[in-house]
Amino acid sequence: MNTETIKQLNIFILGIAFMFLFTAFQTCGNIAQTVITNLNHTDFHGSGYTSMAVIYGVFSASNLISPSVVAMVGPQFSMFFGGIFYSIYIGMFIQPSTGTFYTASVFLGIAAAILWTAQGNCLTINSNADTIGRNSGIFWALLQFSLFFGNLYIYFAWQGKTYISESDRRTVFIALTVISLVGTVLFFLIRTTDDSRSEETDVSAADDSVEHTSGRSLTTRAVDAFKRSISLCWTKEILLLGITTAYTGLELTFFTGVYGTCIGAVNKFGTEEKSLIGLSGIFIGIGEILGGGIFGLLSKNNRFGRNPVVMLGIVVHFVAFYLIFYNLPNDAPIASMKGTDSIAYMEPSKEVAIFCSFLLGLGDSCFNTQLLSILGFLYAEDSAPAFAIFKFIQSVCAAIAFFYSNYLLLQWQLLIMVVVGFFGTISFFTVEWDAPAFVAKSTEYSSI
Repeated sequence: MNTETIKQLNIFILGIAFMFLFTAFQTCGNIAQTVITNLNHTDFHGSGYTSMAVIYGVFSASNLISPSVVAMVGPQFSMFFGGIFYSIYIGMFIQPSTGTFYTASVFLGIAAAILWTAQGNCLTINSNADTIGRNSGIFWALLQFSLFFGNLYIYFAWQGKTYISESDRRTVFIALTVISLVGTVLFFLIRTTDDSRSEETDVSAADDSVEHTSGRSLTTRAVDAFKRSISLCWTKEILLLGITTAYTGLELTFFTGVYGTCIGAVNKFGTEEKSLIGLSGIFIGIGEILGGGIFGLLSKNNRFGRNPVVMLGIVVHFVAFYLIFYNLPNDAPIASMKGTDSIAYMEPSKEVAIFCSFLLGLGDSCFNTQLLSILGFLYAEDSAPAFAIFKFIQSVCAAIAFFYSNYLLLQWQLLIMVVVGFFGTISFFTVEWDAPAFVAKSTEYSSI
């Protein structure tokens, strides 16, 4: 089997492993607040929003050290380590306690930073300038199948239920824990090629001989990776892409944690309100899969670059935000276990709510596939620090959004995303226009 075939196979394995892992985790995140609301009359007292804020807060801080971990143990073992802690967090819901809940949230934040930095590194070392766009799309489409399978089960299992029993909860979370462990084990099927080995360790070509002759330690490599991450933070390209990344963090929080909760809180939807959470997740997944598949296939022959895809993403999201504002009551994100009987500017429509789920997924795929693509294109020679910064900014903003989701009405959450999304789109355009010159300059410098 030639090198290119192995690399392509690695991308598919990477995507399938993440599909299993995040079938479990994203379904967990989608239903967590609803499950916890039903638990809060027991000895358990916690908040799904607060847990996610803790996860993404720790996630953001841990991105400062994650390139060092990946440099020491490699992307494969880093992803396996991360997957184990995802499984522990999901398994906690089988028999939850408040202390275990928040402790698991802290450890998951650390593991998530390592997992996603390793994923970006693995994606890049198995791609080149010609295939990074296609491979980003393939990975994203496979990953987003995770929103389909778990939520399909939730839709049918919880149909007609207004209360989630202990038996219902345990059945769901035992199954999700097993699924996440399957995804974790799949990381060991990723094979290392000769040239990907050299890319993975190639901080600079000249360092290779120095490393062998001086016995350069793993600690030194870790420190160097940390220094590169810090220095990269202040470059113009990263600062501009940081605004776009910040927007993806805010909308990630909204469609993974807030929007499903809003739908489940609307009493006007009747006995289907809980099962609609699952259906919403399915249609978010369909939007993600469609976007990832199309943009992955078209990237090879795309003459116009990444900007039209990002423009499509922001337009689709603005349409979704307007319809959500019109369809769902403002107090839906912070409603009690009894839900809300309020009405927005129209009688709440299940069809409009589910259509907005599809738009949220499609728009998110536009932004994330293009961000993965441009980071892999700009920083092909040293990808781990760039992807760590990307996840650092995204997770900080996701943590902030999960925190204010406990308090802000729906209209203010939507307004924040509109403002940040507008400026994030402009900043992405700026980087994309300058990307070829940046890469040419970097290539000239590295060849000196």
